[in-house]
Amino acid sequence: MSSDRVPTLTKKDVARRVAALRDEPLYRAEPWVSAVFDALRELMVEADPEVRLEIRDFGVFEVKRTKAKPKARNPRTNETVFIPSRRKTHFKPSKLLREALQRPLSELGYELPAGAADAEPTPKLNGHVKD
Repeated sequence: MSSDRVPTLTKKDVARRVAALRDEPLYRAEPWVSAVFDALRELMVEADPEVRLEIRDFGVFEVKRTKAKPKARNPRTNETVFIPSRRKTHFKPSKLLREALQRPLSELGYELPAGAADAEPTPKLNGHVKD
C-alpha cells in the first residue's frame, strides 16, 4: 500500500547529510546548516528590490519585482481590488541538477503506475489485451 503523501525533508535532514559527508557529529553540523539558511534568507530579504544569488553546480535564487495589478478581482465578492507591486522568489536549477532531475523514472528503477504515458505498453493479441 502506498501513501499519497510526498516525503518531506527538513533542515535537520540536511544537517544529517552534511554531518555524514563531513564525518562530523550532528550537533556540530546543525549550527552551520542553520547559519547558511539564515544567511540566504537574510540576503534575499535585504534585496533592494531585486537580487540574484548564484550557487555554482546547484542553481540560482532570484528575488524579482512583480507588477502592480490595478484591476484584480476578488472571486468571492466579485469586487475589484488593487494589488501593489511586491517581490517574489524564483529558483532556477543549475545544468548539473536539471540534467539529474530530467532522467526518466524508468531509468532510475522507479515503478511506474499502470496506464502511465511512459509505462511499457501491454502486449495486445488481435485487438484484445493479453491476460
